[in-house]
Amino acid sequence: MATDKTGAHTSVADNPAERRYEITVEDAGEPRVAGFTAYRDRDVDGTGQRVFFHTEVAEEFGGRGLGTILIREALDATRAEGRVIVGVCPMVAAFLRKNPDYADAARPVTPEVLSWLETALN
Repeated sequence: MATDKTGAHTSVADNPAERRYEITVEDAGEPRVAGFTAYRDRDVDGTGQRVFFHTEVAEEFGGRGLGTILIREALDATRAEGRVIVGVCPMVAAFLRKNPDYADAARPVTPEVLSWLETALN
């Protein structure tokens, strides 16, 4: 469990039914979902990929570092599962650029990935 910039406790969990990781924040003693990063899974030549395509944090939780906590924990969980990370989402892509220690588990976004994702989302 991490804390945000205000000292509030956070937790990140996969919500497989929604195909997204959610970050929950203790707010006035109650847990509230403050944001999520959405993904789709695919198999390429026997390698499982997790394609992250959208991340958002609710406006009232902005500026607290929740996006970074959410992405870091989602990528750590993805890597622990042995999946490859593909960061289509601009926030995930920026995180990967700033954190080269994830390079071993990440693959670039290609036109083929974008085409597949468009089909997967429809």
